[in-house]
Amino acid sequence: MEQIPNCPQCQSSYTYEDGALFVCPECAHEWTAHEQQEAEEASIIRDSVGNPLTEGDTVTVVKDLNVKGATSNIKVGTKVKNIRFVDVDGHDLEGKADGFGALYIKSIYVKKL
Repeated sequence: MEQIPNCPQCQSSYTYEDGALFVCPECAHEWTAHEQQEAEEASIIRDSVGNPLTEGDTVTVVKDLNVKGATSNIKVGTKVKNIRFVDVDGHDLEGKADGFGALYIKSIYVKKL
């Protein structure tokens, strides 16, 4: 038996299947299994070449980056270890860079090792 997903709008667990649609009785949101699959794929964070990233990965920087408030820049090839997914001011990763410390970075500027 296939598990019915929670509502993508209100996260209600009381959703039910009505033909080809999933329906939420709490917020009246209706969606298809195809829409659910597209939403799940869109939530996957990918690096600059399209590889999916997971928390705890080590990545390298693919472009020299200027850092606000820092005395030095992050150079190409710098390793960022133990990344976590965040949503802070448009940045979607947090990690620790060699010789730099903790920072927030966008996934489009990194490549998975």
